Amino acid sequence: MPPKSSSSKKNQATWYYCESCEVHIPTKARDGHDNICSILSTAGDVPEDAEYVQNEQISTSSLQQRNFEVESLTDLPLKYVNMLVFISEGAMQLAKLHIGQHVVIETKNQEPLVRIVWPISEQFLTTVFLSERDFKLHGAARRGKSLNIRSLDTKALTTAANLSLRCETELEELQVKEVAALLKQQLKNQILSLKSNIQLNFFNKNLKFKLIDWQGSMEEALAGLSLKDEETKEKFIQVNETTRIQLIKEKDELEEKKEDNLIQIRIGGLDNQLKQVEECLDFAMGFRKAPAGLKISRGMLIYGSSGCGKSLVLQTMANYAKEQSNGQVKLLTIQSGEIFSKFLGETEKKLSKIFGQAYKHYPQPTLLLIEDIHNLCPKQEASNNDLIKRVSLSLLNQLDQLSSSNNQRAQRTFLLATTSQIDGLNPSIRRGGRLDNELEIMPPNPQERASILQKMLENLDHNLVEEDVQKIAAITHGYVGADLAQVIYTAMLQAQNTNEAIYLKHLQLAISRIKPSAMREVLIECPNVLWSDIGGQSQLRLALQQAIEWPLLHAEKFQRLGIKPPRGLLMFGPPGCSKTMIAKALATESHLNFLSIKGPELFSMWVGESERAVREVFRKARQVAPAIVFFDEIDAIGGERAEGDSSGSSVKERVLTQLLTEMDGVDSLQNVTIVAATNRPDLIDKALMRPGRIDRIIYVGLPQAEARNEILRIKLRSMPLAQDVDIAKLTELTDGYSGAELQAVCHEAALRALEHSFEADTVEWQHFEYALKAVQPRTSPELLKLYEEYVKRK
Repeated sequence: MPPKSSSSKKNQATWYYCESCEVHIPTKARDGHDNICSILSTAGDVPEDAEYVQNEQISTSSLQQRNFEVESLTDLPLKYVNMLVFISEGAMQLAKLHIGQHVVIETKNQEPLVRIVWPISEQFLTTVFLSERDFKLHGAARRGKSLNIRSLDTKALTTAANLSLRCETELEELQVKEVAALLKQQLKNQILSLKSNIQLNFFNKNLKFKLIDWQGSMEEALAGLSLKDEETKEKFIQVNETTRIQLIKEKDELEEKKEDNLIQIRIGGLDNQLKQVEECLDFAMGFRKAPAGLKISRGMLIYGSSGCGKSLVLQTMANYAKEQSNGQVKLLTIQSGEIFSKFLGETEKKLSKIFGQAYKHYPQPTLLLIEDIHNLCPKQEASNNDLIKRVSLSLLNQLDQLSSSNNQRAQRTFLLATTSQIDGLNPSIRRGGRLDNELEIMPPNPQERASILQKMLENLDHNLVEEDVQKIAAITHGYVGADLAQVIYTAMLQAQNTNEAIYLKHLQLAISRIKPSAMREVLIECPNVLWSDIGGQSQLRLALQQAIEWPLLHAEKFQRLGIKPPRGLLMFGPPGCSKTMIAKALATESHLNFLSIKGPELFSMWVGESERAVREVFRKARQVAPAIVFFDEIDAIGGERAEGDSSGSSVKERVLTQLLTEMDGVDSLQNVTIVAATNRPDLIDKALMRPGRIDRIIYVGLPQAEARNEILRIKLRSMPLAQDVDIAKLTELTDGYSGAELQAVCHEAALRALEHSFEADTVEWQHFEYALKAVQPRTSPELLKLYEEYVKRK
């Protein structure tokens, strides 16, 4: 709808004039005006949310994107509609603005914006509406801040002969002329100020520019000559059809500024790794003289899981190279996400240009840095994209030239690359003469984690002693540097909430919330079961502690006696005898990472995927060691192979073979314990049960009287019991019941009490009698006999 004209009476009712401070304010803001009246009258610092009209200037903090149609502008081209700012009629009248007048929109610490004013309904009062494009480009900086809108002084207006625009986004060489022509067409008749932000949509790519310089026309320059050295307070320039636009690419200058502002990185736990990189860098960049005849490596690949510190190593090496060369080193960073271009051959040209810049800097040293190199050079089978293949070949060719003895200008150039997906990298890039030096950054051990924590806590307010740091480092198994940084950050937030320094309790609470990043990709169950939740099974508990907790807590004693801890442990017994629950309690009490594997989830219809899933489980277990890999119902994947069949054709047999190799193969399984559970040990393959794989076999039988009594007391401790309930008698009556069946009896008795009355306060003996009839022991004598025979055989 077109804006409706408002009468003077309506305007008077909508606006209120304060004679004390001589301002017009919306009538609805009259009640709170007394708080700022004195400030306005003395020209003091007015609050940001104050909205008023004074001295032909509108002040407001209400800025919105235009989401309505103005019928009078439907025939106007979108280019000119985007140059409008919409203000209520009443505010325009009070500020003595007329339709189509150029106004200046000013904000503190922001460049002024010149737009054409257009009226809208009086109901919007001091709310200002910008076009969608202007709101996205300028609205975020101005929204919520005090805006001042006034008429443009024509004395401050100059016609631009030349404009210099800096490209804020990367621009292809082939696109410069086309972009300049489009910018001139878009900016025609617009009024700009210095540092104005300009946005252009170029083939669905959002390009950003900033006005950094201009030159006025010669006529206006001559007309402005005066004997008096007078300058207008501010200057605006208008673009016309004769204005020439120059695009300036300052990427190299920006990179040099970034090099000058390199911060000192505080990095802990990677001393040995940094020393290895420094040695290679010293020889390659000429900081140390290499022995005669030594072939110098000019490329190094740093790989490891995400968050382990690869990027920090690059930043540290950049600082190190800068110190060693007294600031003469040139740092060139290849961003894999920014180098690709849709134009044929442009990406390869960019790569060649970057390496060319390194060679031009000779005889001064150059350090090339590439992060996530697997995006530039992935495995060929991983991508059928022709662009990826061309870029990979181009990068390999550049690496060959870098290491070529004929390339004298590459003698002081070194390339550092990182990847978190070593298996997804093209194997050709890892051969000799390319990235022939490799460094794996593993998740830190307890000593390295302590070093990392100490570095992070140096500049924070905390009340932690060295013993506290060592205690946290000892229980953060599998945490990489990024995880530890998140733990510190979470602990700091907890401390800030109570206005305290960081204490041990804050770190312990943070650890319970932050899980190691390497575990997030694996099927993981976070158990919260304690030994006190399990009744009986004291012998089994001792056996598990000997197999898993002792080697970790008393590793030096095992080394002194020359023995190795058990590799694996199998629990077998009737269903419902707490085998899975015991594994969960073991993980909780020992503070180890716990990987729970369900057999069917490893199987896949695709050839090779099932074996890969097994490899991935053990690879992650090694990363987050010490860890427990728990196989529930292991007979599903470790079933005995058919006699006489050595082909290994079935998926199940291939998975079993891979499992056997991972448990006791060429790659050692350090600090990873296999815990398995099954109801049918007789069906498990014999190769899985030999020493070195499953070392200890423990029978988890039906609970005896003492164990049943303990289980019942644990299950009934939160249940209100009547006086006639005799736990000892209940223990006698449940002979042959498993732990799960005992829990079912307690549950059934409570439900029976609710059946009698929803107001029941206690569970009576008659309810337990009913439950004993409803829940019968289900372990067959034949199965118990099978277990007895298996125990005798083993």
